[in-house]
Amino acid sequence: MTAKQDNKSTHQQIQSKEGSFLAKVVVIGFVGGVFWSLMGYITYLFSFSEIHPNMILQPWAFGSWKYRWPGLIVSVLIIGIISIGVALLYYVLLKKFKSIWFGIAYGAVLWALVFLLLNPLFPSMKMIGELTSNTIITTICLYILYGIFVGYSISFEAAELNSSSRHNPELVNE
Repeated sequence: MTAKQDNKSTHQQIQSKEGSFLAKVVVIGFVGGVFWSLMGYITYLFSFSEIHPNMILQPWAFGSWKYRWPGLIVSVLIIGIISIGVALLYYVLLKKFKSIWFGIAYGAVLWALVFLLLNPLFPSMKMIGELTSNTIITTICLYILYGIFVGYSISFEAAELNSSSRHNPELVNE
């Protein structure tokens, strides 16, 4: 095997590992969105929060189905899909930081984005000053836990990829 072929093989291995890592980021994002939106539904059921996951359907979907189980399932899946984009954003911006604080900050920023900036998109969602303190505290906690889940999972996978590259010299980037 020539050095050029060996170099090409090394690049293919690196690209394969990075592609695998991106696939993991997509899965982390989807699972995080589905899991934490279901936790949001549970907090709604126990009256800790006024926010129901189906709120995402209200501006776009017609009919009463969105208030029943089909609406909940579709809402949770949509949140999971949106969460893929959120996880990819974390991957691009913050994957190298392996600290719980970045996940906490990311979750808090997402909460502020949804409840302060995107609030007008959801006509049935009250303004921040009109929400109960239980809703505010519960949703902030959920978003922070979501941020920790996504952030720490992605950072851990990035560290693992980096570690395997260091332990396997032929996978080192040139």
